[in-house]
Amino acid sequence: MALIKTLRGNTPIVGKNCFLAETATLIGEVEIGDDCSIWYNAVLRGDVHSIKVGNNTNIQDNATVHATYKKSPTNIGNNVSIAHGAIIHGCTIQDNVMIGMNAVVLDDAVVESNSIVAAGSVITKGTVVERGSVYAGVPAKKIKEISPGLLKGEINRIANAYGMYAGWYKE
Repeated sequence: MALIKTLRGNTPIVGKNCFLAETATLIGEVEIGDDCSIWYNAVLRGDVHSIKVGNNTNIQDNATVHATYKKSPTNIGNNVSIAHGAIIHGCTIQDNVMIGMNAVVLDDAVVESNSIVAAGSVITKGTVVERGSVYAGVPAKKIKEISPGLLKGEINRIANAYGMYAGWYKE
């Protein structure tokens, strides 16, 4: 069973039909919506500010989600995939977004809906990732617009696939 730890009077809240891997960690002021999956060694540490996660979102192995003390909460929308090893810190990620492996999204950044942050990219403090775009690099810059095929074939496909994978672990 995942580590779910109450801290400073805040106990993580987990929605319906969620999969929490045995080594996932949820601490403090964390709220997860329905149909989510939090994978092995992922950490959502709501000790210094709140972390809110929407529905049908997956936070994959070794990802870290944190915030900035009394300043920047973390808000993650619906149908979001946060890939292996990503760091999400004090930012807002809207709906239908894919954050690539080992990407970093820093304080006060906003990743607008229907967007992709490429693997290994760094979204610097305060950056706005434009709706319907792909950002890549260090620091990340817009490299192209999202096509309907990319939205359906990657963002939605991966979010839905992780729902299926989570089902395997509940059998």
